[in-house]
Amino acid sequence: MRKGEFIALVAALGAVVRVTALEIQLPAETARLIESPLPGYALATGMCYTCHSVDYFKMQPTSARAYWQATVTKMQKTFAAPVPDEAIAPIVDYLVKTYGAEKSTAPKPGS
Repeated sequence: MRKGEFIALVAALGAVVRVTALEIQLPAETARLIESPLPGYALATGMCYTCHSVDYFKMQPTSARAYWQATVTKMQKTFAAPVPDEAIAPIVDYLVKTYGAEKSTAPKPGS
């Protein structure tokens, strides 16, 4: 096969074989973080939903503050989550008091 014929064959195959993107429709997120008057609630709602569904928070073990601190810091430092340093403590406080080992110390909405 000559070079010209080969190029024509490749061009013809390229016209026949088209790669199309697969479109995936995900269901709308309906779950929400547990509401709280803690400042970390608004921060977590605004920052953590970017990458995580609420199911991620619910499936975490009832862990101590050190676990949540390490987890939020890992999101910022290792995974480059756009979480400013000053937002880490309030987010950790919200998570540990709402989903973690300090659940009973979380203030109730309206308190």
